[in-house]
Amino acid sequence: MRESMEFDVVIVGAGPAGLSTACRLMQQAQKAEREITICVVEKGSEVGAHIFSGAVLEPRALIELFPDWQERGAPLNTPVTSDEIYLFQDAERAKKIPNSLVPKSMHNEGNYVISLGNLCRWLGEQAEAMGIEIFPGFAAAEILYNEDGSVKGIATGDMGIGVDGQPKSGYMLGMELHAKYTVFSEGCRGHLGKQLIDKFNLDVDADVQHYGLGIKEIWDIDPDKHKPGLVVHGAGWPLEKGTNGGSFLYHGENNQVVVGLVVDLSYSNPYTSPFDEFQRMKHHPVFKQTLEGGKRVAYGARAITKGGLNALPKMCFPGGLLVGCDAGTLNFAKIKGTHTAMKSGMLAAEAIFDALSADNQGGQELNSFTEALQRSWVYEELHRTRNFGPAMHKFGTFWGGAFNYLDQNWFKGKLPFTLRDDKPDYAQLKEASQSRSIDYPKPDGVISFDKLSSVFLSSTNHEEDQPCHLTLKDEGVPVEINWKVYGGPEARFCPAGVYEFVEDAAQAQPRLQINAQNCLHCKTCDIKDPTQNITWVVPEGTGGPNYPNM
Repeated sequence: MRESMEFDVVIVGAGPAGLSTACRLMQQAQKAEREITICVVEKGSEVGAHIFSGAVLEPRALIELFPDWQERGAPLNTPVTSDEIYLFQDAERAKKIPNSLVPKSMHNEGNYVISLGNLCRWLGEQAEAMGIEIFPGFAAAEILYNEDGSVKGIATGDMGIGVDGQPKSGYMLGMELHAKYTVFSEGCRGHLGKQLIDKFNLDVDADVQHYGLGIKEIWDIDPDKHKPGLVVHGAGWPLEKGTNGGSFLYHGENNQVVVGLVVDLSYSNPYTSPFDEFQRMKHHPVFKQTLEGGKRVAYGARAITKGGLNALPKMCFPGGLLVGCDAGTLNFAKIKGTHTAMKSGMLAAEAIFDALSADNQGGQELNSFTEALQRSWVYEELHRTRNFGPAMHKFGTFWGGAFNYLDQNWFKGKLPFTLRDDKPDYAQLKEASQSRSIDYPKPDGVISFDKLSSVFLSSTNHEEDQPCHLTLKDEGVPVEINWKVYGGPEARFCPAGVYEFVEDAAQAQPRLQINAQNCLHCKTCDIKDPTQNITWVVPEGTGGPNYPNM
């Protein structure tokens, strides 16, 4: 029998949305001199361990949440000083695009180059100082429901179960956390959020959701090459025609830069390897001139929810709310989602506080949140950029970019129509027989690297003797369909070497080997698997990457 604890509000995930929800809720409670109990559960070993983002922060929501953020020591130390945007033509050439021709959503005046992990650590400190309980290392594994079907809370995962499914020494049952309202802020493709969207049919009026895969490294570079606040974005090469995405290089603090590539997961060629595209991208002179002579110190990857307003599901249901990237509030036209995630959490807090102040006993559907969201600047911003992603998918990098320049700069996002993009990313993949194989260059160990050395830098660790958290609905599908029809794309779309097709001496065909210990929790497999046979579920708490300052 699991033990249980009672709270007014339970929040799943200590990212920017979840922590903003907690802080805003407690601010209101303290102002009204009302006692409220709030618990935040976080599957990472500490707050910030699983946080991954570019990141350039638009501080709008932070200013609303903590107007005195500077006095409080928020880690926003590098204001953006200049923007550069390139159209990459091939491995040697790139054209710099004049700022006057760049969509306004891509301009970064007033923003900051930050570590989102460090910002979340700081938000966690503010939350704990207000009396909010944060439980790192506890994975929310199950949604609990009341008899009337409303959400009752969550249960954390059992600890100490062997790979055979049997309890080991030190076995410990998970704990039930009951709440009047439960807020789910797990980030992109949250495994509980996914269940809630399905159970309550939250996406019935939404377009299909779309995703990108972001891969990033942090480098220590030559101080003579460091330009604090310089923000570089690019499109085009190395991605082949029909594959959308973009590169970035941000100069942060302490003589460090972050370099990365976002690959739209709507790509069609099963031989595409986002990891290898990123590694060869760094050899382009625009990047190499900065990285040469430096040292790579961190690596990570994460899927990005990028469908925008068109794909946004209903975010409230009986007993709870979805906020941030668990729902998909990122503004892909800006390549930013932290400010919108934080604001969605703050609006959730205000709706919950109003309900609790009315002596609401919980379990209700907070439609007031939906109304508040639609009145907010988040909705206005997402509505203005609703055509950005669909235009890139329909028209490609060049013509899609031209459309978005006109839409954003001339028409201010007010064109009298909405482009639709209703084909799921996984369904875009072509069969291997219809696709061109890609011969990626071998890494040189100086600018480009292999997957295993990269995963090592992420400090990823899982207890090996536990059930695999990458579950297969049908164990025959990876070989019989994915490998035979699509050429085994999971071995390439995973940025951590989790999936391998290895020779089996007893069989005339390979078998799929899952190296779950390498998993970065990026969720790409759950999204891009063409047969939708892979389901990502949480491993034991504390498992996964331990990012220092992503």
